Amino acid sequence: MRKPAWLRSHGAPWVRGAATPVFENPWIAVTTYAATAPTGAAATYGLVGFKNLAVALLPVFEDGTTVLVGQHRFPAGDYSWEIPEGGGPLDRDPLESARRELAEETGLQATEWREILRVQLSNSVTDERAVGYLATGLLAAADGARPDDTEALEQVRVPFREALAAAVDGHLQDALTVAMLLKAFYMAQQGLLAPAVSRAMLA
Repeated sequence: MRKPAWLRSHGAPWVRGAATPVFENPWIAVTTYAATAPTGAAATYGLVGFKNLAVALLPVFEDGTTVLVGQHRFPAGDYSWEIPEGGGPLDRDPLESARRELAEETGLQATEWREILRVQLSNSVTDERAVGYLATGLLAAADGARPDDTEALEQVRVPFREALAAAVDGHLQDALTVAMLLKAFYMAQQGLLAPAVSRAMLA
């Protein structure tokens, strides 16, 4: 689809001035900038810079079921059911990172991959970006699931429409999970996926 004419920039952009590093670890860097706003006003802007690209994977089996992963999340202090997710180096093909995350978190591999989503996450305070893939033709990986040392993961296999309803009802609150389920549902409804995949998802 051609980009609509109204999707264009207006006015002046933000201008970054002197940068002051605040904090850094292997995953993020927090920096404060002396900045000039698009209005011309002087501002101090704190930015959380991410060192990895987020990847999200929606695995869909031939019977229309998908896999969700459950884990305790530190920032929100709660338990979250999500599609498989992770991250990979910014200079690496994100599909490579997606293949690794699918195998590590679910013990699955996919023969068919399709990028269906690119999003900016919390773009008022971070520069984190994400890529989402639909994974089909699912098979058991030779090595099984291999979570990180800090991950205690559970899995549940549910019908796609059931996962979608849980997201719409607010039971699934992870942003990438909600976005991927809604985008995949739209594509299935609009005939933008393989017919067999769409039929299975919409059943």
